[in-house]
Amino acid sequence: MTLRLLQRIALFSFVIALALPPLAAAQSAADTYKGKCQACHGPAGVPSDGMAKAMGLKPLGGTDVQAMSDSDLTAAITNGKGKMKPFKGTLTDAQIKDLVTYIRTLKK
Repeated sequence: MTLRLLQRIALFSFVIALALPPLAAAQSAADTYKGKCQACHGPAGVPSDGMAKAMGLKPLGGTDVQAMSDSDLTAAITNGKGKMKPFKGTLTDAQIKDLVTYIRTLKK
């Protein structure tokens, strides 16, 4: 009986351990977005009308942005695009990759 309980606890712990890194990465990307991107791109990836007009921003969940390849989004974040500043040196490659994944969750 005790052995069976220990096996269940071990299995449960293993499953939780496998699930935590993706959840942490998603949370980390959301935090990075909030800290680095939200001011211009808006909380849900939709810039305010004034910001969109002033900077030429498109909704991150819209067709134009979502049609971009992961490498194009990575390049835009890394090197900047239009009036957007580059984040190379400010964000790690892993953070940029996580942001690309996060941007994909904003798809409408």
